[in-house]
Order: sequence, then structure tokens, then C-alpha cells
Amino acid sequence: ATIVSTVLAVKSVNSNTATRIIAELDDENTAEAITTATNGQVIAVRSQNVIARVTAQASRQPGLAAVTLDLLDFAGDEIYISAIPELVGKTYGEALLSFNEASVIGLVDPRGAAMLNPAASTKIERGTKVIAIALDDDKIVYSGVRKDMATKKVVKKASGKSKPEHLLFIGWSSMGRAVVTELAQFLPTGSTVHIVAESRHVDPAELKALKFGKNIKVTFASVSGDIDELIAAASKKKYNEVVILGYREAISEAEADSQTMLTMLQMNQLFEAKGNGVEPTRLVAEILDSRKAELARVAAVDDMVVSDNLAALLIAQVSENPALAPVFDDLFDADGASISVNAIETYAPVGKAIEFAELVAIGKAHGESVIGYRTLEGSKKLASSGVKLNPAKTTKFKPAKGDGLIVVGELRH
Repeated sequence: ATIVSTVLAVKSVNSNTATRIIAELDDENTAEAITTATNGQVIAVRSQNVIARVTAQASRQPGLAAVTLDLLDFAGDEIYISAIPELVGKTYGEALLSFNEASVIGLVDPRGAAMLNPAASTKIERGTKVIAIALDDDKIVYSGVRKDMATKKVVKKASGKSKPEHLLFIGWSSMGRAVVTELAQFLPTGSTVHIVAESRHVDPAELKALKFGKNIKVTFASVSGDIDELIAAASKKKYNEVVILGYREAISEAEADSQTMLTMLQMNQLFEAKGNGVEPTRLVAEILDSRKAELARVAAVDDMVVSDNLAALLIAQVSENPALAPVFDDLFDADGASISVNAIETYAPVGKAIEFAELVAIGKAHGESVIGYRTLEGSKKLASSGVKLNPAKTTKFKPAKGDGLIVVGELRH
């Protein structure tokens, strides 16, 4: 209600309909209604939805949180929309291989509709613009279609059948509900989610009432916060990931982050200890205050979603260029194209150097737009240091086990 009132107040003192108003709204219906009622003058940014989606995806894909922050951060490569007359008459597949220093991820048709990762056969007509990742908009320079790669015969490697996944959530809030709702859409059948939450912060009745569809089985443990209870939960089964969430509605932001970091330290101690039945597992943690991010990294977390930073960067990007709003909507929506970090072995053999342009061609054969890669070795020092967004097409890269290819495409179940 406060945001709606603020928007009306702004409109009352500034009647210029060309002035875009960026509003952070969490409710989908309110966001849609206010955008429609103002004929698109108000652009709604649903940052909590984005945070939930990134957290959900980060729990399954190592490096995704770092990739998302890298893309939204103004310090490096960003998303731009650019008109490239030389592409008229060509296909989207050819466009993917037409820029040495930019990574194409979609098109904006002459009517202004954004299409992320359209079919490779999509014809580019006059008035169509490209959506691309580049260091700056002046780097989106047509360098000619790489015919050697565009015509290269690519044999798609079959990806194995997905096995059920088992996730442990420590801590709970409305964000947890949103994250598991996202996960329920693509976790393989037979997957499980076990939630451990302190009874002083979360009503056990709320946990008991949780339901997320038929694909996943949800169990919970209402605990007092004793370390033995944590050991009992963590040793219950072999988990694929452990996700630590702050009690954002129950306690202050500072207290929530402190408890998250304490849990991170406790989990790492349990991983290192012998004979407790707790197996080393990838940790994903949500930190609410970006000022605590550096401190949290000391606790050795594999992936970290910094909520306020993610929300602020998203709003800043849309404020800088309102035309990007539908692009981010599509990227962070449950349907359509999304950013993924997929195992490099699906695309290329490990240990053998390959040109990035060839990885783009291989990704094209998989129906994906390749935008970079992530090295496991680099990420051991710092999650973001393993990410290489938009390398030059001529860059040579020697994949190693544990590396990932960063793509825009349909989510793999």
C-alpha cells in the first residue's frame, strides 16, 4: 500500500508520462495491476522473487549465485540492447557466432517484444535488435559470422537421466517457502527436502502444513538449536546440498545473519569431524546484509546469495535502462529461458583445449546461448573468481572436471 501511495504521489507532482518509475513490489498481482494502470510508466521489480529463484537454482548449480551477481554488477560485463543492421536476413544461430567480444542471448523484435534464446533458425528482420552481454555497448561490434563454427557438425552428448536430489534446509522464513516452491517445479520425482527450524522462531504448525506438490517429499524437525539436533538432522541421509536461510521475519537482520554464519561454521566443523555420520556437502547460504558478506566468506560457504545486494543491483540495472525490465523478467521467471551452469562434460571432453567459439556452436546445437564458463579451481579461492563471463570467441579454454558452461536456455530437470 505504501509503494502504491508513493507512486501516486510521484505522478501527482510529475505528470510527464515519459518518466519511468521503478517500484519494488513483491506481490505479482499488484505489480501487474500497477503497470497496466499506468500504461507501463511504472516498472515493477519483484526482487524477492528473483532472490528466491537465484537461491533455488544456486542450491543445484555451483557458481550460479556468483554468475548472477557478476551479470548485475556494473563493474564488468552487462546486458545491452543494440541494433546491428548487418544481421538482417541472418538467423539467430548465425548471430551467436557474429561477435568476437559480445555474447548474444536474445532478440528484441520490431514491436519491442524481447525473446531470450529463441530457436537458432529464427530469422532476423529489419528493426530487430540483439540482446547481448558485453563490457560496454560499443563492444557489440559485428565481426562476421564464424562460418567454420556455424557449419561445424556437432554431435550432441546425451545427458543422463536425472536422479532424485536430497536437500537439507537449516532455518526458515517466507523466503524458504518461495525457494522450495521454485525447486518443486524442476526437482526430479522422488526428491526430498528436510527442513530444520528452531521452534522459538518458526511455529511447528506452519512447517507441518507445508505442501509443495507431488514431485518432492517434505519433512521437518522443530528443534531448540542444540548442536546434537543439527548432527541428527545432517547425518540422517546423504544430502546433495545444505541450504542455510536466515529467520528474516522472526528476528533482526543482524541477528539472522549472525545465526546463519554460526550455522555455517558449525556445519563445516561437522564436515571435518570424524565418526559423526555427517558427510561433507556443498553449502549454500543466504546473507541478508551485504556488509556481512566478506565476514561470511571466512566461514567457507560454497555459494552465497546476498539478498540486499541482489535486490539493489537489479533495481539499479532497470533504473539505468528500463528496456531491460522484460529481459530480467524473462531471465528470472519460472518459465522460459534461464541462466544455468551445466557440467562441462556435457559439451566437451576435459583436458583438451577448445576455442570458446566452438563451445558456443556446441551450445547452439543443444538449443542454448553460451555466455561463459566457470572453473572449479578458480572458485576455490573465491566463488566469483572462477566465473568468466563473455570471453572473446577466440579464447582457448582447457576444461577440467568440475568446470561448468554458463548458458541461457531451458532449465534441465
